[in-house]
Amino acid sequence: MTFIMRGRLRYAAASAAAILGALAAGRGAAADPAPPFKDLLARAQANAPRLAEAAASVRQAEGLARQAAARPNPTADIGVENFSGSGVYSGSNNAETTFSLSQPLELGGKRGARMAAGRADLDAARARLVQSQADYAFALADAYAQAEAAERRVSLAQEAVTLSDETVRASRALVDAGKEAELRSLQAQAALTAARASLDEARAERAGAFSRLTALAGSAAPFTSLTESLLSGSKVKSQQRDIDVLATPAVLAAQAEREAAARRVRIEKIRAVPDVTVSAGVRRFSGDDSTALVAGLSIPIPVFDQNRGNITAAQGELQAAEARLNAARFDAEADTRTALFQIDAAQTRVSAATEGETTAAEAYRLTRIAYEAGKSPLVELINARRSLAEARAQTIEAQLARLRAEAGLARLQGRLFGDR
Repeated sequence: MTFIMRGRLRYAAASAAAILGALAAGRGAAADPAPPFKDLLARAQANAPRLAEAAASVRQAEGLARQAAARPNPTADIGVENFSGSGVYSGSNNAETTFSLSQPLELGGKRGARMAAGRADLDAARARLVQSQADYAFALADAYAQAEAAERRVSLAQEAVTLSDETVRASRALVDAGKEAELRSLQAQAALTAARASLDEARAERAGAFSRLTALAGSAAPFTSLTESLLSGSKVKSQQRDIDVLATPAVLAAQAEREAAARRVRIEKIRAVPDVTVSAGVRRFSGDDSTALVAGLSIPIPVFDQNRGNITAAQGELQAAEARLNAARFDAEADTRTALFQIDAAQTRVSAATEGETTAAEAYRLTRIAYEAGKSPLVELINARRSLAEARAQTIEAQLARLRAEAGLARLQGRLFGDR
């Protein structure tokens, strides 16, 4: 299979992918440009399914914390004795009717322990919500930047098609003038076909990137363009580079979950203490129409069930929570060192990529002048154009890596990436 045929096949496949992506993006509501990232993040706080789940968990914990303060309900009891029997107990003349109220009394501090566990679970849910918000801001920033990078790749691919088309026209002119062989014109045409295939492929990737951004933001209208650039410029300030490892959202959430597990161990230990039920009431004797007070006290005997299994299970949960807390601390320390290193490396990479792009652009300009003057072969022009495209692509990747590093640093600091 020749190079030209392979290029045409790539072009056809990329065209089909672009059409399918455009059809998928066009379904549903009308397209809408994505707002600036900070506005999109604020809007997504109420619409994003990921955050809605974490917020619902907080509301659930709030309800359970309120329920934990509830006392046991009293029990009303009415009973009739000594009626419809034989002899003197036939009928209901000698019936005894008793009305009583019984109230369970929780001993050993059960209610206080239950309330403390409810508050601890609520704190853990709120800590997980903060972590979810930081993680979501990172994911949304990455999706926003990916969409911007995909849009830039489309622009580069369009520019590559334009340059390749100009190269084809220049090569044909040189072939017609007898200064180039026909092979050079075929090579230029093959390069143009490959550039067009790359353009359609980039368009398909752009459609996918905007679809992911739309889904992550929870927007009813699909996004097809951006109103802000996140890739250009450094966003990290010197005073924002400090990270307290123990104050990262992941560690705080693990710490809160460990505290909640410890509270549940106390609940299970206290639950083994028997509760007392006190009852009091009035009994009416139908035989002489007299009444008397009745009272009672009942307490279970913990012979068979001493709640040992639940205590062991709660202790195992506590041990698992402590292990997750230790792992979160180690991960936070490693992530902190990595984030600070990536920030410096990404900034250096962006500077180098920008300088390389400038050099490649100048080299292409000079090579093009030399080719049009007949002083440089077509191969050098194609190579120079390829080097320029690669340099610009490396600049995009470097800027994308820098933004990911900055967003990762913000996540570790427990702040939303949009709040800068």
